[in-house]
Amino acid sequence: MDFDRVLEKCGNFGRFQFVILILYGYTNILSSLHYFSQTLITFTPEHWCSHSDLSGLSADSLRSIYSNITHPSCTLLESVDNGTGIAADGETCENWIFERESGYESLTTELQWVCDKSHQAAVGQSFFFVGSVVGTITFGYLADRIGRLPSMLMAALAGASGDFMTSFIHTLPWFAFSRFVSGVSTDTMYYLMYILVFEYLSPKRRTFGLNIILAVFYCFGLVTSPWAAIWIGNWRHYLWLASLPALGVLAYPIFICESAQWLLTKQRYDRAVQCLKWVAKFNGRQVEDSVFDEFIKHYREKANEEQKLRKHQDTFLGMFRTPRLRRFTLTLLVKSVIITLSYDVINRNMEGLGTSPFKLFSYTSINYLPAGCTILLLQNIIGRKGMACGALLVGGIITTVTGFLIAFLDPKENAVLLAIMIGLGRYGTTVSYDAEIQYAAEIIPTSVRGAAVSNIHVVGLASSSLAFYVIYLARFYKPLPSIFISCLMFFGAGLCLTLPETLHKKLPENLADGERFAMNESSLYFPCFHKRRESLTNNIENKSDA
Repeated sequence: MDFDRVLEKCGNFGRFQFVILILYGYTNILSSLHYFSQTLITFTPEHWCSHSDLSGLSADSLRSIYSNITHPSCTLLESVDNGTGIAADGETCENWIFERESGYESLTTELQWVCDKSHQAAVGQSFFFVGSVVGTITFGYLADRIGRLPSMLMAALAGASGDFMTSFIHTLPWFAFSRFVSGVSTDTMYYLMYILVFEYLSPKRRTFGLNIILAVFYCFGLVTSPWAAIWIGNWRHYLWLASLPALGVLAYPIFICESAQWLLTKQRYDRAVQCLKWVAKFNGRQVEDSVFDEFIKHYREKANEEQKLRKHQDTFLGMFRTPRLRRFTLTLLVKSVIITLSYDVINRNMEGLGTSPFKLFSYTSINYLPAGCTILLLQNIIGRKGMACGALLVGGIITTVTGFLIAFLDPKENAVLLAIMIGLGRYGTTVSYDAEIQYAAEIIPTSVRGAAVSNIHVVGLASSSLAFYVIYLARFYKPLPSIFISCLMFFGAGLCLTLPETLHKKLPENLADGERFAMNESSLYFPCFHKRRESLTNNIENKSDA
């Protein structure tokens, strides 16, 4: 009487699962507002060095005046002669004229962090990723020590506190500190909630439930956030909008109980039974006490047998002690770096493409909905490995084409085409990113799932700090960022072939199960092709028998 059988009796796709899926959707909205707030608050509009002769002129007039200046954004004019600007010698610019998007006041326009101060926003934002590394390690460790639910609540509140603190800063040191605090919760609150829902959902409905909620709610958060920023009109007030709704997670313990599977790995059997009884009651199911007695007996015996075979408790480092788990873990770590870096570069590169970055960000965010539907429709057919490999391969092709279009086309004249290609690129990386989360969670044994998933994510998040340098490659040759990212994606697609398929298989609960998982499976094994070969073989055998 293992966990899956007892959960089926208690209800694995009933009212309880519906409620936690809605809360998972709310968490996705919070996560989207939080993660991309750093992009929306630091958009830098077109700007020119201020001069008394330029007062009241339109943007087109300013562009015309500065047309003969090499660096119009940071060059102080001595005078304007016949509609042409004459640069001043040896003087620096102290004030700027900004072409604000619908009057939106960003951090860079308010604090004038442009030209020789343009690095300050990037330096401050880099501390966001430092915080994400610290937070992911810390809360991942806590998730496997004190539980998934309290760790998720602490992570969400920490991130909201950081965003709220950021709205009051005026100097770089405080900006860096507040972004560090904000980064602590990056991805952590999302994937811990993901694990909670993942462990209480029917394996047959897992792909549908997780991906349709992610597609709808995360898409909603991304599409609406740029318009909310423009409507509010000020980056400080926008951060209040992004942070205050996180207080809603304080109500989660009313509806959600701790992960029963995690409690079983900690041998807290009575508490696990209480959680399952709560699920049964919520779903209107009657489950006899004898079922839970047999359930506890099964796991006590299993724990005793495993205790004899191993001296140490399962840990993340234990995944490196055996050859197959070590290979799986290293592959997941490298794949996380590839996918996260690709995801960040493509999602953040919104400026200078002939369209308002706010509108471009919002419109191309719609791709999250078809991306989620793609996973929903295909993942249970072609398998987890096929989905991960195919998404990276297609995404790499789209990214390569986009890079060359950016290089050889005028952004102003081809804004619509470039927007479509950027949207397709975001679509490919979104499918890859979302597929990777579920794939990694299924390969990793339950006993170390919290710490392992967090460590895999932290390596990926650490690589996000390189996104600015990858984008900087465009100064040498415009398609270089896209070529670099596409090469990474092609390499990642090849790495996926070395991982086992998890579709329709009992997932490993401990490291011993993980080492034996999918033993002797071919690297080219895909469920859809395997079924087709079996069907053809059976037809040939039936004909020969006839």
